[in-house]
Amino acid sequence: MSMTQQAEPAVDTPPAPGPKQTDGRTRQRPLALRLLARPEVGVFLGAVAVLVFFLFAAPPVRDGSSMANILYQSSTIGIMALPVALLMIGGEFDLSAGVAVVTSALTASMLSYQLTLNVWVGVIVALLVSLAIGAFNGWLLVKTGLPSFLVTLGTFLILQGVNLAVTKLITGNVATDDISDMDGFSQAQKLFASTFEVGGVNVKITVVWWLVFAALATWVLLRTKYGNWIFAVGGNKHSARAVGVPVTFTKISLFMLVGFGAWFVGMHQLFSFNTVQSGEGVGQELIYIAAAVIGGCLLTGGYGSAIGTVFGAFMFGMVQQGIVYAGWNPDWFKAFLGVMLLGAVLINLWVQRTATRR
Repeated sequence: MSMTQQAEPAVDTPPAPGPKQTDGRTRQRPLALRLLARPEVGVFLGAVAVLVFFLFAAPPVRDGSSMANILYQSSTIGIMALPVALLMIGGEFDLSAGVAVVTSALTASMLSYQLTLNVWVGVIVALLVSLAIGAFNGWLLVKTGLPSFLVTLGTFLILQGVNLAVTKLITGNVATDDISDMDGFSQAQKLFASTFEVGGVNVKITVVWWLVFAALATWVLLRTKYGNWIFAVGGNKHSARAVGVPVTFTKISLFMLVGFGAWFVGMHQLFSFNTVQSGEGVGQELIYIAAAVIGGCLLTGGYGSAIGTVFGAFMFGMVQQGIVYAGWNPDWFKAFLGVMLLGAVLINLWVQRTATRR
């Protein structure tokens, strides 16, 4: 036997198949937790639960016309709740949103009637006024550094007083005059307050506008640079400014979007009822904010979705009309809203902690 042996070539043996090794940084959370981390998933499940509850508790809800009424009620809240939600994602909120709706309607009505103008002139001027109110709120916020609570609370009180005082001064009453026989009314009514038939059920045009605005808001948030700016300024405006985000423009434009929403809802109210009560709108701002919170938006900013806000508004409409169809005392409506709001806040808190957990 030789003292030396020929070395055999090494053969690389592939490792036995087995589970892929990962560390804590690359570990993927379960699908259920990843879904729940989405702001719209929790409110979607809540909306389904509320719908199922009233389908059994209030049999009239199963009728097509009843569901159309629920969607209409939801749309009048949801159209305004969408820009409010975008503003909240951007880290601010607007307490003047409710009375701003009435301000817009009063402007269009009184300007057209008192000056005997085509109603479209009043509609356009009302849009400019609503955008100006939003721009003022945003400008004052960024220039003074005051909290949006104080800025918009002041605007709320100003508009509430102006709505009542100016209406009484011009019309001698607390309501505007009927403008249904004025030039341009029928065309404006078709745009803002018409009804169309689907399967024998009359549906308000606001339902379509609500879904269109929701799709547009979702696209803006998830697919545009402006959407990134909204999340950035809501998360941390100082860090956002450091990386080149135009914080001032973003804040002011978000308040102007709320002004646009107030104008649109105000025009719907005007062309639905032909006249406007100057004392209305107080308290509606809380409904819009609550719909956004229930939809997954955080009061601290930087988190939320437009789709979640749609489901939040639907829950409001469902509860408000469902109580009526069930034959219950409507005083319970606010109690239901309080329960939904507290539940949504607790769920959002849990979702936020789950989403940030390693």
